[in-house]
Amino acid sequence: MTQNRNLSKLDDLLISVDQGLRTVFGRPLTTGRPNPARGMPEGALDEASEGVARGLMRVNHAGEVAAQGLYQGQAVAARLPQVRRTMEEAAQEENDHLAWCEDRVRELGGRPSLLGPFWYAGSFMIGALAGVAGDKWSLGFVAETERQVGDHLGDHLYRLPVDDQRSRAIVEQMREDEARHATVAVESGGAPLPRPLRRLMGLSSKVMTTLAYRI
Repeated sequence: MTQNRNLSKLDDLLISVDQGLRTVFGRPLTTGRPNPARGMPEGALDEASEGVARGLMRVNHAGEVAAQGLYQGQAVAARLPQVRRTMEEAAQEENDHLAWCEDRVRELGGRPSLLGPFWYAGSFMIGALAGVAGDKWSLGFVAETERQVGDHLGDHLYRLPVDDQRSRAIVEQMREDEARHATVAVESGGAPLPRPLRRLMGLSSKVMTTLAYRI
């Protein structure tokens, strides 16, 4: 883990570049947790239901790409070592989600969003700006992001075909993890974000989910 020794800003930047390349073009490092869908039978989905599941899981994968950019940008700009560790630990769990979602998208005969590099780069810049604003705002941004992601995942559980237990198991575990990340961010000192910023985050998320569902 990077917290075991002192790293320069250049080291942090190079690590972030490596993480970005792994996230968008390769296979990121995970915690090794088993896929929640392991051992579950594939549901009998018709073409329409399979298309819905494929689109929703592609959206979830795009969201995890964005989450990696956000966490990496915040970790680079974080001022306190503990805040950086919080970001890094959450990012590694998000890598689990990233891998699970990609596996499921491909099982359903699809592919990840073609706009992955844009999701990562844009989120990295937002995360870095939040980090520059100060650790309490950066943590507050994490808490609000995870809250909104949890809402999206709840909606996806409602929209996913009932027979698609494999996708549902993944989304349920993701929602549990996101709620915990939000709680940790608040307990670590995250400040509530102003209402206009929360609304802007919601609008941005809606644009991303709409595009990622199809592209």
